[in-house]
Amino acid sequence: MPEHKVGTREDWRTARDELAKLEGEQAKRGGEITKRRRELPWVPVEKEYVFDTADGKKTLAELFDGRTQLLAYNIMYGPDYKLGACPGCTSLADEFDGGLLHMNKRDVTFVCFSRAPIDRLVAYQKRMGWEFPYVSTNGTDFPFDFGLALTEEQARQIPEVREMIEKPPEWLEFWSKQVGAELKDGLREAPGYIAFARENGTVYHTYTVTAPDPFVAPFFSFLLDRTPKPQPEEPTSYRKDEYPD
Repeated sequence: MPEHKVGTREDWRTARDELAKLEGEQAKRGGEITKRRRELPWVPVEKEYVFDTADGKKTLAELFDGRTQLLAYNIMYGPDYKLGACPGCTSLADEFDGGLLHMNKRDVTFVCFSRAPIDRLVAYQKRMGWEFPYVSTNGTDFPFDFGLALTEEQARQIPEVREMIEKPPEWLEFWSKQVGAELKDGLREAPGYIAFARENGTVYHTYTVTAPDPFVAPFFSFLLDRTPKPQPEEPTSYRKDEYPD
């Protein structure tokens, strides 16, 4: 017999109907949040940013690639990471390529940002088999201006970050070894989504969300939430070519 509660089909239907009410409430609330998200004021981007890409230098406006919307994910891959990007961010990025065509057909260009130099991004992208545009923000103010990275001084002033650096849990120490960076450097990167719009030649910042928001998680987490058994609470992630046997 399984350890989980066992019941009749009628028991299941009664419990499922109750759960459906909660799921309906969640969906309605999600729709309300999406509406509020799109009602945020647009802020003109007045500073000129120039990034390194596999195709050479590009401005923020040029990243739109002729479309009017730009959505980006900031992968935790700082210049101090010697062994590659954050495994959790990497797991999330593994899922982006399948949506590229669909987003492009809906007037949205999708890219990923990281602060590591472009040659390391290109090499890591090849290793992971990714096709999405990968853009280096190295040497620019962009990640600091938009909350995608912290300066050393900013990191020291945030109690939660300082606590994780001084008294890291076991999983975070393991993460530090995975990326090949000391926590004081590794935790300065902020994983998250950022969105921009372009109208009449002006680029506007419209939205940003960073961890620990639950939406900054791989899509397979959404799928796993619908399986019968819960996953371990320990948040250890692995790159797809590094899972233990």
